[in-house]
Amino acid sequence: MDRRLELLGAPGSPYTRKMLALLRYRHIPHNIIWTGMDKPLPDYPEPKVKLLPTFYFYDDHGNKEAVVDSTPIIRRLEDMHQPRSVIPDNEALRFIDLLIEDFADEWLTKAMFHYRWAFEADATNAGPLLVYWGRPQMPAQDAQKLADSFSQRQIDRLYVVGSNAVTAQTIEESYVRLLGILDRRIAASGFILGGRPGSADFALYGQLTQLAIIEPTSAKLAAKHSPRLRAWIDRVDDLSGYDQAPWLADNELSQLNELLQEIGRVYAPVLIANGTALAKGRDMFEAEIDGRPWQQPVFAYQAKCLMALRAAYFALSQDARKTVDGALANTGCEALFAGEN
Repeated sequence: MDRRLELLGAPGSPYTRKMLALLRYRHIPHNIIWTGMDKPLPDYPEPKVKLLPTFYFYDDHGNKEAVVDSTPIIRRLEDMHQPRSVIPDNEALRFIDLLIEDFADEWLTKAMFHYRWAFEADATNAGPLLVYWGRPQMPAQDAQKLADSFSQRQIDRLYVVGSNAVTAQTIEESYVRLLGILDRRIAASGFILGGRPGSADFALYGQLTQLAIIEPTSAKLAAKHSPRLRAWIDRVDDLSGYDQAPWLADNELSQLNELLQEIGRVYAPVLIANGTALAKGRDMFEAEIDGRPWQQPVFAYQAKCLMALRAAYFALSQDARKTVDGALANTGCEALFAGEN
């Protein structure tokens, strides 16, 4: 507890931005190490899977361990630091917070990747930024070559997250709808789950730091549809001086209906189809999302997300599950838990 927490990240990583804002809000002392592109860090362990941000915790013997995956890291930090929690005490709301966080991390990132690399103007904008964020002193000519090479690799990988000619309209329409939904939520209570930020707020914020600020095409849409949301992102960047206020009560969960309907409309069908395809040993999956076909490679990590959500749901107490069922009814989200136990 007497050591400052260290993490490796990059400004262009929505998950890095998610965690930095959360650390500021929670008053957790930390040092951010800005990464160079594939530049090794001496004397720091490497995680099994290289993802950003990478957190460096200390084990029982005082040795550094490299840890990735923001959602479990947030819960680990809850055990290490008690004040200014971002996890609701209320059991039902805690589950809904997890569901919304998962949606932001795993669905909204499809929009982030799509808008960053599917349009020429956006890719041209992003490439040099990603280089200079890591290596600000690199000569311009070398930086442009590296940017061109990195950009092409990312464009070639668009299909991995589900961005393609078949799915583009579904991704783009969902993003625009979400801008309006979040605008109305913030207008009503300031944050998604009431008067204080939860892990879901920081997850949404992380993706929006890219979509609403960095990528020209999606940033224009954010400015057009919700100046309120664009301003909210700037505030959430540093909530260290924000006083806590109440979460939503059980009888107020209907306020989340519009957001839960969006999750059930686009993300739940993807999770279910992906999980089914993986269980059958398939490399690709197809689904109908929002009345249109969806196709992409099977994503093993999102199958783990579905299993984690189901485990959390079936671990709920009887009363909490009844409350959650009421909140999810007729949103499409209930299909995630139908017929499972």
